[in-house]
Amino acid sequence: MNKNKILWGILFFNLLYVILFGIHFFMRGNFEFVWYVFIMLAIIAVFTALYLKFKFSIPTLIGLSVWGLGHMLGGSTLLTKERLYVQVLWPLFKTGELTVFSYDHLMHFYFYIVIAAVVYQIIKQDLKPKTSKLLIAAVVIFTSMGIGALNEIFEFLPVLFLNETGVGGYFNIAWDIVFNALGALATVIYIMFKREK
Repeated sequence: MNKNKILWGILFFNLLYVILFGIHFFMRGNFEFVWYVFIMLAIIAVFTALYLKFKFSIPTLIGLSVWGLGHMLGGSTLLTKERLYVQVLWPLFKTGELTVFSYDHLMHFYFYIVIAAVVYQIIKQDLKPKTSKLLIAAVVIFTSMGIGALNEIFEFLPVLFLNETGVGGYFNIAWDIVFNALGALATVIYIMFKREK
């Protein structure tokens, strides 16, 4: 299939589900996720601009799209009585108000697998063949975690102007950061393994 058709298809898919979920959230008075719809539109615009410069791989773009759909689905009650984000997928242990491992943890882990791939594709064209693998790993992981910190700021903003949100407290933020780092680490391990070949 023509690459341009795939790219336009990916863009159309993202805009379609964001708009449909925006209507869904607005109709149900879920204004926290109405906010996230605007964030998603901004993310689509940013990654479209970045793609024009860095030409991310199709699997990376699909990975971002799957995350976006998963994120919107997580804030909805289409599949479960409560928001999908609060669903515990595998009850490993409890800390504070949270049980690990939840849908939220899965999405943070998955998203930072993809974000680390994006970061690597941005920097790799400037890497020299003998660049230290440890340096590459550090740049990818810490840049991804910096993006994660920005993400937590965007999650915090609705707390300031909405009476009720599903953001959670200290343990939620701390576990988000942990799973962001684990996702980035998973990608770095894959990248380092691939560079050895």
